[in-house]
Amino acid sequence: QVQLVESGGGLVQAGGSLRLSCAASGRTGSSSAMGWFRQAPGNERAFVAAISWSGGYTHFAESVKGRFAIFRDNAKNTVYLQMNSLIPEDTAVYYCAARISAIVGLTPKQYDYWGQGTQVTVSS
Repeated sequence: QVQLVESGGGLVQAGGSLRLSCAASGRTGSSSAMGWFRQAPGNERAFVAAISWSGGYTHFAESVKGRFAIFRDNAKNTVYLQMNSLIPEDTAVYYCAARISAIVGLTPKQYDYWGQGTQVTVSS
């Protein structure tokens, strides 16, 4: 089992920045691609960004490309989502997910472990 704990969410004005962190614990010895998803009220959980085990490959949803960055520190078992130029449409609960594969996935079904989520609210 792998446990994921997100942190770093909060309230920010449009144009501001936040950095989310996701700390993994438990059986983290396997190579795991990591992803971030978000879910706004009334919407399905949507892909935001993902990073391969090595960190050498990343992928972003079109809506966040150029504004968000994803990176990881495997020595600390932590993955980060740097969110810049935030807009109100970014408001959602953000979830970290781990996949039992070194290759990124783009859908929730491709991930095996999930964090509890952290709220991000962007005011206009």
